[in-house]
Amino acid sequence: MKMKKFLSSSLSACLLLFPVTPILALDQVNIVSSAEVPISSREISISLSDDNILVDGVAVSNDSSNAVYTSHDIIYYEDKDSYESGNPYGEGSISERHSAEEAAKHTVVNITQPGTYRISGELSYGQIFVNVGKEEKDKVTLILDNVNINCTVAPAIFFYKVYECNTDATTETATNQVDTSQAGARVILADDSVNAITGSHVARIYKDNDEQKKLHKYDGAFYSRMSMEIDGESKGNGILNITADNEGLDTEMHLTLNGGVIHIQSADDGINVNEDGISVLTINGGYLSIFAGNGKEGDGIDSNGWIVINDGTVISLANPNSMDGGIDSDMGTSINGGTVIGAGSMYDPLESNSEQLFMFLQFAEDTDDLIVVTDEKDVPIFAYDFPYDYTYISFSTPTLTEGTYHVYKGGDISGTEQDGLYSTITSYSSGIQLHHGGTSLNGGKGDHPDMNDHSERPAFPNNSEMPHLPEKGELPTIPEDMKFPMMSKNSEHPAPPEGMENSGRPNSFGGNMQSSSDTESYDFVLTSSSRGFTNVSGNILSTSNNGIGFTDVASNSWYTEAIKFCQEKGLMNGTSSTTFSHLDSVTREMFVTILHRLAGVPKISATSTFSDADPTAYYYDAVLWANQEDITKGIDTNTFGVGQSITLKDAITMFNRYEQNTDFTSLIENATSSEPATRAQIAFLLMRYYNR
Repeated sequence: MKMKKFLSSSLSACLLLFPVTPILALDQVNIVSSAEVPISSREISISLSDDNILVDGVAVSNDSSNAVYTSHDIIYYEDKDSYESGNPYGEGSISERHSAEEAAKHTVVNITQPGTYRISGELSYGQIFVNVGKEEKDKVTLILDNVNINCTVAPAIFFYKVYECNTDATTETATNQVDTSQAGARVILADDSVNAITGSHVARIYKDNDEQKKLHKYDGAFYSRMSMEIDGESKGNGILNITADNEGLDTEMHLTLNGGVIHIQSADDGINVNEDGISVLTINGGYLSIFAGNGKEGDGIDSNGWIVINDGTVISLANPNSMDGGIDSDMGTSINGGTVIGAGSMYDPLESNSEQLFMFLQFAEDTDDLIVVTDEKDVPIFAYDFPYDYTYISFSTPTLTEGTYHVYKGGDISGTEQDGLYSTITSYSSGIQLHHGGTSLNGGKGDHPDMNDHSERPAFPNNSEMPHLPEKGELPTIPEDMKFPMMSKNSEHPAPPEGMENSGRPNSFGGNMQSSSDTESYDFVLTSSSRGFTNVSGNILSTSNNGIGFTDVASNSWYTEAIKFCQEKGLMNGTSSTTFSHLDSVTREMFVTILHRLAGVPKISATSTFSDADPTAYYYDAVLWANQEDITKGIDTNTFGVGQSITLKDAITMFNRYEQNTDFTSLIENATSSEPATRAQIAFLLMRYYNR
């Protein structure tokens, strides 16, 4: 995170060991050599409890020669300014200090030998501390099987020393392609499990000398000093919920996510891999959802090296009130597959050689709403309901190809949704069409959410408030407290990135950035070399270029001529004097009114048998006429279906009956669709009928 690096001198933190004794240097921390103790290839069970911790069904020991033992020597940042020697202690703020009494409440479950450990149960105050060794055999796999751990002074799960699989990397030789299959730190999310990790961090602690060199600094609630892999079991549905008072999931080298479901709520970066110019975050599968807005700043994902996304689903939201990005890397981000959403108030470029296309949108107005992207025929291909207002949004899906797209905000949508992302979309209508380009931004950004004062760290839950862990066989659910929190508004707005200032409009972005189009356009033409669109807005444009008078109809859309035709023939009017609302659905009574007009508005003598047809309504004569001419008999004997949307399939059927023994299925694509027909589709159908 750029701002975080700039402020590192004031925001850095420090750590120490309990009890209050001089902190041990890194090479002084007790390590049980794996050569001294026989290594078992079997899976070891650890059952956590505040009252009694069991290892393979036997009460745990406090003997440090055992593979698993407990202690109360957690590394934490003490409540002091200096060592007894007078040397400065560290860089932690007042809120990052902890008393000896608070630290003493924590039970440290130490793992000292390589192997596989299946962990279950709860610790109200505790930590899993993996401290094995640095040889190639020193690898530890933690299987999290309905674990609930709360740690208020340090990371709740901490891989302190295991084998590092990439010791030879340098900034000169490093690339974005790394193999972490032999990583010493491995985590597996057990099938059907829900695991809650609520953790703190350790601010920078100096060594006890006058050089102020780092002794400890661990920023994440779930932390590894070495490369780490996370995966699911066979079903891949195990859940890991991380709640952090600083950063969420951190490694000091590489991190590879292969599977499982991970939700992160953090007060700084959601994920951070922090070896400058070397670290790589690789995502090969699974589901990842991040909100980094519980503090004053935070990138969704921050890599001091590279980010490579090959598959899976990634939703990464930065803090909406700071100059941070959803996906931020120092060396480059490549998207080669999967579904990816990144949002923030700073744009970090994605690699142009990414194997999968992506779209970047720079907004000139609020985005805390549903954003829908459709193809040229207005068939939705992407939808995400943004919980907050962001300036920069990037997304990529496997369905995104070169072509023309339309972008909408708001509206009515139905489909399958999780965390705001629609994996399937069955219908969409009534959105505001957005345009891009032009020589200046259109409209202003709205107020940003008011963030809580985080001079004090967020409170941790007590044991009675810990998320419920389901019984075996229960379907895992996402706890309510892992959903995006509601925030109030204020008028604060972060400063724009360097080179993108707009001196003419305070509190806005992008005044000097190169526009994606010389003139404002509703068509977002995506190619492998043109993926960014600036000044995205829904403000009303001049109507002089479309020849119709509707501000929501682009001059070169597939339906433009059809709307103009229907307007000239008197078959369809706009929904207002300036809008046509081409994505709105058409009701059954609207469609028979159009057919009635098409027939020349013939007089009728019949009376209605439909109980839902209002004799004073505009459509009444058209409904009587359609019934009299056997074009429609309603949805049942006494009901016409007033207010119900007509499908393309039913519209074609009525057309066929109107013309008698004529099949108009070939007039329009998706003619047999059972989805509600849009006004644009009906206009196009009418024009094709006239010109057949």
